[in-house]
Amino acid sequence: MNRNISELAGLLGGRHILPSPQAPVRELLTDSRSLTTEPSSALFFALSTRTNDGHRFLEAMRSEGVRNFVVSRLPFPSPEAAPEEWKECNFIVVDDVLEALQKLGGEARGRSAATVVAITGSQGKTTLKEYLFQALEPLQQVSRSPRSFNSQIGVPLSLARIDAGTQTALIEAGISRPGEMRRLSEIIRPDIAVITNIGAEHDDGFTSREEKAREKALIAAGAKALVYNADDGLSAYAASVAEKISPDTKLIRISRTDREADLFVESTEAAPGGTLISYRVGPRAAETAFVPFTSPHDIEDCIEAIAVMLLLGKEPGLISWRLKDLKPVSTRLNVADGVNGCQLISDEFTSDLASLRTALDFMKRRPTDGGMTRTLILSDLHHESAETETGDLYEEIAALAKGAGIDRFIGIGKALQAHSSAFPAGSLFFPTVEEMMAQVSTSDFSRELILLKGSAESGFAALRENLEARTHETVLEVNLDAIVKNFNYFRSFLPAGCGLVAMVKASGYGAGSYEIAKTLQDHGAAYLAVAVLDEGIDLRRAGITMPIMVMNPKVVNYKAMFENRLEPEIYCFDMLADVIREARKNGLRDYPVHIKLDTGMHRMGFNEDELPQLVERLKETDAIRPATMFSHLATADCPDMNEYTELQLDRFERYTGYILAHYPKPIKRHILNSAGILRFPEHHYDFARLGIGLYGVNTLPPEMEKPLETVSTLRTVVIAVKERKAGETIGYGRRGVLTRDSRIATIPIGYADGMNRHFGNGHSRVLVNGQAAPTIGNICMDACMIDVTGIDCKPGDSVEIFGPNIPVQELADILDTIPYEVLTSVSPRVKRVYYRE
Repeated sequence: MNRNISELAGLLGGRHILPSPQAPVRELLTDSRSLTTEPSSALFFALSTRTNDGHRFLEAMRSEGVRNFVVSRLPFPSPEAAPEEWKECNFIVVDDVLEALQKLGGEARGRSAATVVAITGSQGKTTLKEYLFQALEPLQQVSRSPRSFNSQIGVPLSLARIDAGTQTALIEAGISRPGEMRRLSEIIRPDIAVITNIGAEHDDGFTSREEKAREKALIAAGAKALVYNADDGLSAYAASVAEKISPDTKLIRISRTDREADLFVESTEAAPGGTLISYRVGPRAAETAFVPFTSPHDIEDCIEAIAVMLLLGKEPGLISWRLKDLKPVSTRLNVADGVNGCQLISDEFTSDLASLRTALDFMKRRPTDGGMTRTLILSDLHHESAETETGDLYEEIAALAKGAGIDRFIGIGKALQAHSSAFPAGSLFFPTVEEMMAQVSTSDFSRELILLKGSAESGFAALRENLEARTHETVLEVNLDAIVKNFNYFRSFLPAGCGLVAMVKASGYGAGSYEIAKTLQDHGAAYLAVAVLDEGIDLRRAGITMPIMVMNPKVVNYKAMFENRLEPEIYCFDMLADVIREARKNGLRDYPVHIKLDTGMHRMGFNEDELPQLVERLKETDAIRPATMFSHLATADCPDMNEYTELQLDRFERYTGYILAHYPKPIKRHILNSAGILRFPEHHYDFARLGIGLYGVNTLPPEMEKPLETVSTLRTVVIAVKERKAGETIGYGRRGVLTRDSRIATIPIGYADGMNRHFGNGHSRVLVNGQAAPTIGNICMDACMIDVTGIDCKPGDSVEIFGPNIPVQELADILDTIPYEVLTSVSPRVKRVYYRE
């Protein structure tokens, strides 16, 4: 984008305060943490969402150098009363900031002569978009949505990136509730629409999948063509709805069963290194295309890519030539511990300017410990337009790196090496990863936040492995996107004014508290809750700024509690006296605390007969103030004990009602836990506490709770495979006796890692290459053995201990315990790897 603020003000309408009407606008900004380029040319949209308000960050943006704003209210009473520091800032004042952003995106679409391809569906949107981009970009100038910019905010930002030379624009469109697709369709106005599939994603936002299909069908309104899988019932239903909405839209049917389909897939056959797709278009002879993938999902995406490329006028021979060189699309941003106190962010998404911006944005949002520097290791950019041959691109990369606070730059690739003069003195350049690893050792990195940004073909996987902190091959993968989806699922049961308290105690139920806390802080949690003081202090040291409750604070160091703004639970008079005394000693007033009431758990908390004395003690002091009062439900996840839960809820209403009637100041309330949110949402009060449900563990029957997203996956690898004869024994004590000739594999996970000894001797199973393999013999401290007879596997193959295919509940049932125990038993020596899709 290269416009001026006066031009955009005329487009958006509203009231204008433009002291610098010719100020250039080259970047649209909706998140105060994402500023990476020249601030004076950014236009900040102060969006208001359910959990936040962009107007809160206007002052921070101004102090960062931003001078252009779209707002619904000014940060001062009137233009005449503007403080001196605001007088050089441009404001466009509108009724609805999101509507203004979408209007701007729609206007950018209208200015472009590009053919716009809109892609929607439950899965595969990003992968299909990236395959199309890889295939088309060498043939013409292509723009596409960065990563998964497919929301009400992301789509207009994607459209605004379309420039005058773009010939094809690939735009993702995602929805989560009715009414959203109509707004997106109106601003995208696609020439070609694609529905990849319709599945379970965002089911909670719709009354049925048919309703979701009807909503997705709106993407085709006014389009020349709609591509869809006619063999998928819901996609076919969506297409029939689209045909009624937009009768001039041509339906492009893809089918493996209907020979009359517009694109009939005759076969998909395994071939060396991939799959051979044979297809027919109408009465024409069969065509073939080789794709370097074997996954059914990737093959479906490639078939849809063929259909789109045919609609774009590409000949089958050209399509086949382009598809054979497709590279896998990794949508993950991984975060892991590195060597010598470093942290690694690994992004092997397509290596281009747009994805570099996104990765730097992710990096910039992460606070670093004192003294930790920021390092960018970047490969040559691929799939870029002609500008890659000019120095302008490399100057822009250098500017992006500077804006993201990069202290050290390492470029890998001949193009970067040839343009080394664009980068700061001291930057390092190497033609290949191998050359870098030969000249730079792991000892050259210490206490750095390192972003590894390289495409799949650049060999960055070897570099990542070299820089990762070496523990052993067992890792706990933590899906931060799943955390967000589960958080939003439970939030959907509560009214807008009810905040969620996210439980991150016991190191985030074993998943690691900081990464979870950082994610929840970014997505609108009202509070975090930890078990003990040290957990809260660790979060503060890691840069977490949001309110934190300490649920079981037997406090020794009150000074540390106060300094770190940690809010204790008060459950008895002795503790109340201690906190009041220490708050006074530290000169504090109105320090927030949380009053625990015992309504039936009978663990800790004030009883009903203690409430009069409690109120009097609270009224006597101004050193502390009760921010909330709460209680724990003992049986919310036990439908057969509803009577007891309702007794607790009645007691809570009575106890808190008494306190509110006799204490002069307002106090907020919360009692619901994960199961309570789903079963008793009418008792939401001011907050609800989300614990095990956040981490993807279902505690209720399927009719009461949809399957949650798996957050934690414990994986290891096969390190040895041996043939053993019948009658031989396996492991300590010779407990594993072979009754037949067998293949026995060893995996490097034992009871010191959290693999409970009761899982041995066939009592549990693991998954090897998609097949179940039972344990055999006793579990050792650092390893265990599994029976892989009949399973095609070799050393290095991945093994799932628990995760999406082996629910943690299955292991808990073996131990006759609860999933909490299994999750929190994963040893600290097991490396945690965090990723975003």
